[in-house]
Amino acid sequence: MTTITLRRPITNIAILSLFWGGAAAMVILTDRIVGAGSPGVSTILKVAAIVVAAFAYMRLAAREATLDHALFSGVIWLLLAISAEIAMTMLFHRGWYALLGSPASALRNVVMFAWVIAPALFARNR
Repeated sequence: MTTITLRRPITNIAILSLFWGGAAAMVILTDRIVGAGSPGVSTILKVAAIVVAAFAYMRLAAREATLDHALFSGVIWLLLAISAEIAMTMLFHRGWYALLGSPASALRNVVMFAWVIAPALFARNR
C-alpha cells in the first residue's frame, strides 16, 4: 500500500502543494540572486533546488510512491509553476519568468523537464 492514497485527497493536494511551494521559493531565490549574472549557473542551481525539494517530498511524504505517482506529481508541479507564472504576469502586467525562465532561452526547457522528472528520480521500484 502506498503512503498516498485516494482516501485523503485534500491532504495529498496540500502536501504536494506545500513541497512545491518550498521548491518554488528556492527557485525564485536562486533567480533573484544569480539569474542576471549567469543564466547557465542559475539554471543549474534551479534544477538542484527542484531536485532537493523532490527528494524531500518523496522521502518524507510519499515514501512508497511508485514511478507513476512520482511522474504525476512532477506534472502537477510543472502545472503549478506555469500557473504561477501566468498569475504573476497578469498581476504585474509584464512578463514574470522566475520559475521557468525566459521563453527566449533554451534553458527554459531544462527547468521544465526538471519540474517533471525530479520526483521520479527518487521513486521506489515496486
